[in-house]
Amino acid sequence: MADTGSLWNHVVRYVLPQSTWNTLVLLAGSGLIATMVGTGAAWIVSAYDFRGRGVLEWALLLPLAVPTYIMAYAYLDILNPLGPVQGALRWVLGYSSPRQFRLPDMRTMWGAIVVFGFVLYPYVYLSTRAMFLTQAANVTEAARTLGVSRSGIFWRVALPLARPAIAVGVSLALMEVLNDVGASQFLGVRTLTASVYTTWIVRTDLPGATQIALGMLAIVLALLVLERWARRRQRFASTAQNARQMQREKLRGLPALIAFLLGAAPVLIGFAGPALYLMVAAIRRFEFAGLSQALIRATLNTVSVSALATLVVLSLGFAVAYAARLHAGQWSASAMRVASLGYAVPGTVLAIGILIPVAALDRTLGGLWHAWTGLSAGLLLLGSGAALIYAYAARFIAISAGGIDAGLSRIPPAYDNAARTLGQGASGTFWRVHLPLSRPALTAAGLLVFVDCMKELPATLLLRPLNFESLATLLYGEAARGTYEDAALAALLIVAIGILPVILLARTARAIR
Repeated sequence: MADTGSLWNHVVRYVLPQSTWNTLVLLAGSGLIATMVGTGAAWIVSAYDFRGRGVLEWALLLPLAVPTYIMAYAYLDILNPLGPVQGALRWVLGYSSPRQFRLPDMRTMWGAIVVFGFVLYPYVYLSTRAMFLTQAANVTEAARTLGVSRSGIFWRVALPLARPAIAVGVSLALMEVLNDVGASQFLGVRTLTASVYTTWIVRTDLPGATQIALGMLAIVLALLVLERWARRRQRFASTAQNARQMQREKLRGLPALIAFLLGAAPVLIGFAGPALYLMVAAIRRFEFAGLSQALIRATLNTVSVSALATLVVLSLGFAVAYAARLHAGQWSASAMRVASLGYAVPGTVLAIGILIPVAALDRTLGGLWHAWTGLSAGLLLLGSGAALIYAYAARFIAISAGGIDAGLSRIPPAYDNAARTLGQGASGTFWRVHLPLSRPALTAAGLLVFVDCMKELPATLLLRPLNFESLATLLYGEAARGTYEDAALAALLIVAIGILPVILLARTARAIR
């Protein structure tokens, strides 16, 4: 690694300590809120029956459709001193100027913790609710016959049994916090990810950014260990999956209203409020200026790059999952685990890891082309967007490989034997049996990968070609300049398309139940 000189000394003395502390505080605070909100919401819809519970079951997933940077962008404008909330409060209280009354600034660590916690709690909600639903009714009924109250059953029975699922959800949420670069920058919190970005882009110190990225990998490794530990315990708890489910307690009157309000609050804060704001702001902007050429170009760029990346990721994921089916063993299992590692690595770290070898390959190819033709080839891989597709593939192959592997595992091996006895070779079995039967899994994985590519910000910011804007980078640029109204349409488009995987998740959860 190159000597970073005085820049690295500056980073070590003035940047790294504060960034590390901010990252740890942000991880702890947002993890705590995500745990409390996700676990509480999962218990409310699993243990109680009240009017509106069916709506809350899927509505609690909706914050998954909102990337954290859009949530931060929306709340910065909503809670601006000149924004609608503070304006309404001043009108009610009889004040006429922000100098007389204003709420605390959102650009604080507390603001960031609240934003991350209420956007990422669905990771905890999903895994914990699945665990509550599979807990055997006889366990809770035995506790009830021993005189344990409903709240006592939650604290002394359900919660301890659900701890592995909670740990899995929290580890996924914390990986998303670590990957973020947009929300933390909007909210003025200098995290390690933001430091990597500024050290690389602002200070043009790539070796320094690489050294910070290595520190982030240590945190990712710790989260992966936590997640693996939790999954080991979860296999042990799965012996009760086929048992009778816990009976919900019927609520009426004020208790039912309180339960509904408690369940609806995270949806309102994490999705409904920002989405309604974006809708109103987008309509106003459209009526004032229509669709800008920049937005149209960014939409076309986003769709084309995301579609191409989805094809690449699906092809690679299918190859990995199909090899694991045909040659089950330690090597194929190791390949699946390696493929899943990319999703845990933050986009900024992944971009640095890709940039250095890809830039070297670009120089080699350019030199060969110049020696052969005498012409300059430019940056073939970085300039064409191939490096960006590579980054998407490395980061999201876990989604396609996992989803396709689950789909292939539902095809009984007897189908393979039947195809062989009918004269089909390996290719015939693939085209006539495996591929048609795994089409639903391929479609679902393709949808998830497309939406994730569309929302991805850190790697896109760092590896995009010159003069290339996606919806996410367009939104980032407008918000960084403070021109929030110009980015409302882009943000609304991202949220609208991001709802698709949430619908898929809700349908899957309903089918499993």
